[in-house]
Parts: sequence; structure tokens; C-alpha cells
Amino acid sequence: MKKVAVIVGSLRRESINKKFAKVLAHLAKDRLHFDIVDLSNVPLYNDDLWETAPESILELKRRISEADGVLFVSPEYNRSFTPVLKNAIDWGTRPYGKNVFSNKPGAVVGTSPGAIGSAVGQSQLRTVLASIHVVTMGQPEVYLSWKEDLFDADLDIVNESTRSFLETWVDHFARWIDRMGGELTSS
Repeated sequence: MKKVAVIVGSLRRESINKKFAKVLAHLAKDRLHFDIVDLSNVPLYNDDLWETAPESILELKRRISEADGVLFVSPEYNRSFTPVLKNAIDWGTRPYGKNVFSNKPGAVVGTSPGAIGSAVGQSQLRTVLASIHVVTMGQPEVYLSWKEDLFDADLDIVNESTRSFLETWVDHFARWIDRMGGELTSS
């Protein structure tokens, strides 16, 4: 089973994007193993910290390195992606020549209570991911407008059209990882 490092751009305990990552993990459990990386102890990027790198940084880089793909679950703050995501990206791409994201098959999803479900923030994040060589899946895109009645208490999807849409996304992402992972290792 392919392993996916999941980078959630919110530290909040009750984050809807963290819940969304768990919804997708549950939906994908027979095809992909989602490893949700805890970013709560990751310090702000500071090049001086490489002298004695904190364990949280080494763990972040290890888990991304060991993954077959990476999923960014992005809230939208002020029409952009979050500082938490940017910080994780900065640590993951440093020191120079040690970019753990390079050539990883990846995807971006997100949710918000608003109608456009993090679309603008995801667009900006995709630009950054291209510059660090994440091979990002283009379609289907997921800009989910979060509504509590879409899911039950166990985060199972209860709305059939939402379930069908997200199952399609999981299928595409699993195939993307298989296809891109094979192409990137053979080149």
C-alpha cells in the first residue's frame, strides 16, 4: 500500500481541514495509507537551527522522505495558504540540496465554511509546489465547502454526491502516485 505524507495547514485542535484529512484517510484506507504529520512542534524556519536540528524537523523530513506521495490540506487565510504550510515547505526544502519534496507526486485539497472552499489559497500553494518540484495532480480539484451535515460523528461521509466525488478524487490520486512514482524513479 502506498504511503502518503499529509501536511495539514492548520494547528487548531478542531480544524476542519484536519477533519477533512481524516475523512479522506478513511475513504482511501483500502488504497492509500495517510500519515498525517504533526506540525505543532515545528519551529519557525531559522537557518541557524541546522547546527543542532530539532527532532521535530528531522521527523518531518523523514516522514516526507519515506512517503510515496504528499498531500497538502490547505485552509485559506486572507486569500492565501497558511504560514504553517509555508513553514513546513521551507524546512522540507532545506538545507540546499536536501529537498524532500523534490519529484514527489502530490495533490492539494482544502475546505472552508465559505462557498469557494479555499480555492484562492490552493492556487497560490500550487505555484510554490511547482517551484520546489512537487509533481502536483491537476484534476480533479477539491474546494470543499464544509458543512457538518456532510459527515457523521465518525467522519464518515453521509452525503452520497459528496462521497462519490471524493471517491473519484481518491481514485485519481492513487493512480497519480502510481503513475508519477514509477515515471520519476525510472528517469
